Order: sequence, then structure tokens, then C-alpha cells
Amino acid sequence: MVEGMTPSTLPPNPSPSLTSVALNLDHIRAEFPALQGECVYLDNAGGSLVLRRVADRVRDYLLTSSVQLGASYSQSQDAGARVLAARRSVATLINAAHDDEVVMGGATTALMFQLTSALLLGIRPGDEIIVTNSDHESNIGGWARLQSAGAVLKFWNVNPATLALELPDLERLLSPRVVWVAMTHASNILGTVNPVAEVAERVHAVGGRLCVDAVAYAPHRLVDVQASGADLYVFSFYKVFGPHYAVLWGRRELLLALPSLNHYFIGPEVLPYKLQPGNVNYELSYGCIGISDYLQAVGASLGCSGSARQQMQAAFDAFERHEDQLAEQLLSYLRGKAGVRIIGLDSAASGGRVPTVSFTVAGMMSETVVRHLDRFNIGIRFGDFYAKRLVDALGLQAQGGVVRVSMAHYNTAAEIGRLIQHLDEVLP
Repeated sequence: MVEGMTPSTLPPNPSPSLTSVALNLDHIRAEFPALQGECVYLDNAGGSLVLRRVADRVRDYLLTSSVQLGASYSQSQDAGARVLAARRSVATLINAAHDDEVVMGGATTALMFQLTSALLLGIRPGDEIIVTNSDHESNIGGWARLQSAGAVLKFWNVNPATLALELPDLERLLSPRVVWVAMTHASNILGTVNPVAEVAERVHAVGGRLCVDAVAYAPHRLVDVQASGADLYVFSFYKVFGPHYAVLWGRRELLLALPSLNHYFIGPEVLPYKLQPGNVNYELSYGCIGISDYLQAVGASLGCSGSARQQMQAAFDAFERHEDQLAEQLLSYLRGKAGVRIIGLDSAASGGRVPTVSFTVAGMMSETVVRHLDRFNIGIRFGDFYAKRLVDALGLQAQGGVVRVSMAHYNTAAEIGRLIQHLDEVLP
């Protein structure tokens, strides 16, 4: 809790069955001030709306704790304790074994460029790096830069028929020369949730390591870096109801082996500071505690009285059930349109996708659909969403990329109904 403030709480739900309890959307939506406007916000994969709890913490830090850390006077000590509490909160959120495995920075792309800069010195000519053509460029571009040290970049491509990353295709690419595989946990266009733990087993079997981009996954499922099997795991808080900030987790022994990116006197043993040149943003870090607070409050409101992680899991389980219903509402409509091509799984029933739904319309530019919805204050989007390689591979660039509708747990069935009403005015 923020000192001197009483953040809003969610009232407990008396139902004992967590699997049958529905979200109280009135209380959920009250946590997000931007939802009080008229816009139907369905561009959540671009950036979620921000919790009041997060904004309150950022404001509180700036107005009461904006001093330099590391001094002996009490205000500096208190500010340092707040920043450390933020790191520990994030460690709990992602299930890190040690809080010094938590590296925070401005954005996923920035963290990936920092990471690959640190890896550069260890690359030997002929080392192989596998990336996918379904990732956001943030998890490709940094790895591609390692070619300057002699690395060989190989692509694990989406099967154009199934629109999936097929494990047999990965097996054909793996060899003892593979040092890294980089992939997305969920595609920001396809919406598909990928089997990263299975991939990790295969990659580790040949002596390689796995880096997972979870930017499109973390808003919809509770992150568990240990269960993922990954060696590095990264996502942005501004996709998960927080500030424009990001986190990179790495296994402690791996991070310790990396060279320092900080001043020459910051040694390689100083985690995570050696990978955070200029240090973290104090107020944004502190704001991130509001994310965990919110998730725990939702879990408690659903009747979960367990640990922080158990409460957060209860919240995300409820989010998933609700989001699957919203996604299926839209997908069912789109399946009935002969001229519409759904780019990704066409059903949410299997649980294999997040509620990010992309499609194209025969004979129509994607921009045309989006501009029509703009007239009704419905926020969706078109383009390649920095997954340009996937859009190019699927031949979708000629239509200006895809139309993307990306939902979050605070969206309602009525909002999806309003979207469908106005889509029906423009779709053939």
C-alpha cells in the first residue's frame, strides 16, 4: 500500500467456487480511469490502459521520494527501500527465484538491444542463433546484430498452412552449434500461445539457451519464468496495465557471466545494476507494485485467500475465461463472413490463443475497416505491428497488413457487440 493513501480495493465475492465466479466488471473497470470515457478501447495489444493504483504510486514517489539513492540520510534510505520493494514485487509477479535476476528498463526493445550487446563478446564465428518469423522485431533485431561477430542467423518460420510454429521444423534447425533460440510466448498478430516449455527442452538438449518475448502473453496469463523453461524472459509493463517500462529476467548464473554494461567500476558481479546503465527509473519501478496489488485484490475478490501468487493466478484464470468468451463472440461473427480471413486460430474454445484477433477482408484495404470504426469511437488498428516479417511472409502487406482487435479483461460483451454492429456496416 502507498504510504499516506488508501487505494481502492475490490469487494470480496462470497462465492466459494473460483472456477465459476465471474469478474465484477463494474469494479474492474473502476480501477482504470481511462475507461470512464466514451471510447471502446480494443487496441490493448498496443498498450493496455493504466491502473489508477499504478498512477497513484508514480505520483506519490515523485512528490515524496524523488531524491538520489545511496545516501545515508533517511529520505534517501526510504526511497531506496521503495525501489527495492518494487524489484521484489516484480520478482513475485514473474516467479523469479532471486530478485536480483530482475533487470528493468525503458522498453522490451531497449532491453533486448542491451542484452545482445552484452552477449556480443561471447559470440564465436559459426555460432548459430535461431529466431522466428512470427516475432515482434524486438526479439529479432538484436539477435541479428550478433552476425557482426560471426553468428549465423537461422529462421524458424511459421507453417503458412497451419499458421503455427511446428516443432518438427525446429528439430531440423537444431544442432550442437545452436547457442540461442529466440521466440515469442504469444504472437501479437496470430494470438497463438506457443509451447515454450517444450521448446526449452529441445533447445537445452543440444546445449542451447532460450529467450522468450512475452509482451503479447503477459497481459493474459500469469507469467512463471521458472515453469517456462526459458533462460531469458522479457515483456513490457505498459502492456500489463502499468507504466511505459519493461522487465528482462535471466537465470542468475547466466546474468553473472555477462560483462557489465555500466561504468568501468561496476563489476560483473553487481546484479542487476551492471545491466541497468544509469539505473532504473525509480518512480516507474515503484508504480509497478500497483500491478501486483491489483491482481492480488482481484484474486481475493474471487474468494482466493492463498499466497500472493495464488491470488494472482486466480485473477488470471478469471481473466482467461472472460477473454475467451469475448474472443469467441468476435471470432464467431468473423467465421460467418465469407470475405474475411482470420489470421490465426479461428476459435477460442481450445484455450490455445489470447484475445488478439487479426483478420483481412477480401478486396479491401485493412485501413478502410479501421477508419470506418474510428467514426464510432471504437479503437482498433491496422498494420504489421512490428511483426513485419510475418506479415510479409503471409503476403498481407498489399492490404496494408491486418485489422487487429485486441481485447483485455476489462472489455465487455456489450463493447464487442458494438464493434460487431459497426463491422457489419463495412464487411461484405
